[in-house]
Amino acid sequence: MKNDLSSTSIPADVHTLCINTIRFLSVDAVQKANSGHPGMPLGAAPMAFVLWTRFLRHNPANPGWLDHDRCVLSSGHGSMLLYSLLHLTGYDLPLEEIERFRQWRSRPGHTDRWVAPGIETTTGPLGQGFGNAVGMAIAESHLAVRFNRPRFKIIDHYTYCLAGDGDLMEGVAAEAASLAGHLGLGKLICLYDDNRLSPTASTDLAFTEVRAGRFAAYGWHVQTVAEGNDLATIGRAITKARNETSRPSIILIRTHIGHGSPDKPDSFEVNGLPLGAEEVKLTKENLGWPLDPLFYIPKKALRYFHLALKQGKKREAEWNARFAAYEEAYPELAKELRLAMAGKLPPGWDMDIPDFQADSKGMATRVASGMVMNAIAPRLTSFLGGSADPDPSPHTSLKGLGDFGNPGLPPVDRPGAIGEERGYGGRNIHFGVREHAMGAVLNGMAAHGGLIPFGATVLKFSDYLRPSLRLAALMGLHVIHVFTHDSIGMGEDGFTHQPVAHLATLRAIPNLVVIRPADANETAVAWQVALETADRPVALLLSRQDLPIIDRSRYATADGLRRGGYILADAEGKLPALILIATGSEVALVLAARKKLLERNILTRVVSLPSWELFDLQPQEYCDSVLPPQVSRRLAVEAGAPQGWHRYVGSDGNVLGVECFGASAPGDVVPAECGFTVENICRRALALLEEDGPP
Repeated sequence: MKNDLSSTSIPADVHTLCINTIRFLSVDAVQKANSGHPGMPLGAAPMAFVLWTRFLRHNPANPGWLDHDRCVLSSGHGSMLLYSLLHLTGYDLPLEEIERFRQWRSRPGHTDRWVAPGIETTTGPLGQGFGNAVGMAIAESHLAVRFNRPRFKIIDHYTYCLAGDGDLMEGVAAEAASLAGHLGLGKLICLYDDNRLSPTASTDLAFTEVRAGRFAAYGWHVQTVAEGNDLATIGRAITKARNETSRPSIILIRTHIGHGSPDKPDSFEVNGLPLGAEEVKLTKENLGWPLDPLFYIPKKALRYFHLALKQGKKREAEWNARFAAYEEAYPELAKELRLAMAGKLPPGWDMDIPDFQADSKGMATRVASGMVMNAIAPRLTSFLGGSADPDPSPHTSLKGLGDFGNPGLPPVDRPGAIGEERGYGGRNIHFGVREHAMGAVLNGMAAHGGLIPFGATVLKFSDYLRPSLRLAALMGLHVIHVFTHDSIGMGEDGFTHQPVAHLATLRAIPNLVVIRPADANETAVAWQVALETADRPVALLLSRQDLPIIDRSRYATADGLRRGGYILADAEGKLPALILIATGSEVALVLAARKKLLERNILTRVVSLPSWELFDLQPQEYCDSVLPPQVSRRLAVEAGAPQGWHRYVGSDGNVLGVECFGASAPGDVVPAECGFTVENICRRALALLEEDGPP
């Protein structure tokens, strides 16, 4: 046996032994847990074996090696396939953990980015991993243009994706595939486990399209392998895909779910249920595998798999030597790349952020956001992204920094970018009207490393992004979402375009920081917080309408936003009779209401509470200083669903929110008709101060 995983001269019996090791390590884990999906590992083990042992450039001893190939298991229900590969090739995933599959605090039934080294992304909902892989390929192509130099290919790796029928049925994969084909991502390769089975029956029940034709129409390089156990043909197909540099590639590999099972091959039962003890016995006998011991790993197979450690160490050492020479030739670029891959911000990145002067007419926070982004972007080269809503609506275009696009296509004129070159070095990504794909792609970019990606759309379309937002929060990815048109102030577009429940539902996602700034200066601080918050995603909710820029010489500095909530205006050194709490566009209203109440000698405190998540992270002493327990009369004002506000206003407080779908009228009319006026806030406040409580 040659000590070379890429060799095709390994005896066939060794290949078979290794493939069956993958299969039965997976089957035993599922059977012992009495829960899981044995079908995919049985059918897809050969293609996974070829990919991992002949093509994948990785170092199991150092999974974070910068230039390693990324490999995404999009069909997350096949988690045991990936766990088996990780253990066998020498990653830090002990056999004991596989034996405890799906138990309390063990490896879960769907792969999670943080549960084992070598897992690139969390792939729960089908299709999300496919979109993540597109994002990783985007990241590789951008970083390669940014950092590679003649004689130095520092960034030069592939992104592989293992996907199944369920992935390709999901709309998120369709959007992502369309985008990838348009962008010509030649280093993206998808191995499609074409077993033609859904969880309930044959895919012919609901999925009869010509998949190869669909991907060809998207602009992908398409190949078909008729037999999933034909290792040589699979290897040749992957080689052809690697040599195709101008298009992403998909290889449709005809497999049989539950391969080797005498009674359940091509059966939906093996998709989501254990084989059963008797069928496990029959399958092992059918494929010539010993019945005992469980979790059997032949020494010959393990020696072969462990060649990945030797080869990975060698490849990384070669890369390290190349990088050392690169660092000597281009010290500043090398420093920038190290900083970016570590997820750190360069010194002075925030020195050009504008300070907005008080103005009663004000500015929409989406406009202020765009100004802040363009002040930051030249100094923060890892910062890039785009919009799924046509520019200039979200004001997220990075001026003069080019369009990220297929270099084989001509540039497209657009406002603010006329004549700019199109290529992978551009920092404005045009997602098209593809919110589902945008969310998954951004997650993939962040999971790849080296970039701080942002995406933008109007708040009502956060519904389309919810699976990706949840996964970003679950993985702790540094992704920034810009949501504009944040309230019923949308007005003219009517019910369908006015977000009401959206703010509350975003707040319900654990580990997602939601910030709704009150004016331009809070927006500037919100961007600083978003870029400094590297361990979780951040959502910025911004107004379409102009908001007054608060006079910070009279009121507290906007830097209080860093703590989530702060005292904006106080009761002149005395304990207030009432606390008015607001976020976003309603803060200016409660400031005006405070002034009216003061005319009646009612001492009122105004609290700006733009981020519940940040506020709840503060020490209790600070929270009590902002919202003193002894002041029980509190009124929260926010143009959204009132769910959750009672944690801050208490049983003696009240909430002025929106409990309908909005209305269709001019933008300034709808909020007023819904009660968001100074006069109504004052009426609500006075009612709270009466003994009988609120109306």
